[in-house]
Amino acid sequence: MTTPPDVEPDPERVETAPYGPGTPPGGTPVPHSWFEDTFGLVVGAVVASLGLAMLRSVDAVTGGTAGLGLLISYATPIPFGVIFFGVNVPFFVLALRAKGWRFTLRSAIAVALASVAADLHPIAPGALPEVYAIAMGNLLAGIGLLILFRHRASLGGFNVLALTLQERFGWSAGYVQMGLDVAVILLALTVVPPMTVLLSALGAVLLSTVLVLNHRPGRYLGT
Repeated sequence: MTTPPDVEPDPERVETAPYGPGTPPGGTPVPHSWFEDTFGLVVGAVVASLGLAMLRSVDAVTGGTAGLGLLISYATPIPFGVIFFGVNVPFFVLALRAKGWRFTLRSAIAVALASVAADLHPIAPGALPEVYAIAMGNLLAGIGLLILFRHRASLGGFNVLALTLQERFGWSAGYVQMGLDVAVILLALTVVPPMTVLLSALGAVLLSTVLVLNHRPGRYLGT
């Protein structure tokens, strides 16, 4: 059921339409249980953190605050998890105003989980081929984000902005994320080799494609 244009969208719900995954024949969305949401947050955060750990193992970058966190971690001795959570704090304010406290709390938990898990994965620097690490890292990060989106959460930062613009204006969260990612990746030219930046850019497009194809208004109707 699409919200009429003259009604303020409910920030705690995704766009809905009659029939589809998570919706019975009557068209009423079936809410996730607290267990489903909790399990989804944990799985989404851990899967995304594994992708980020793979990227970090080859000094690659990606878009969003995760990319900023990786860049800063390459230039400083501060652990990535600490940086990643820190750069997301300002975006929690945006999430609180635009999406409500439930979404903000879920996202803060997801970011905290991903921040901790990213420093626990036993992937040694250079242990994986660069192309494989970047491709698989971005795919896993995209899948993790998709799981979090399904449970009304995100990994903070640009994800919050992208989801807010999708719900308010109908813009694809994947395309918005892609545009913001390009800007971040260009900054990587000041930190990592150009070839790694090029591969990272292609990887970020791969991540965004996962979201573009799988997270669109009206496609998923669970709440």
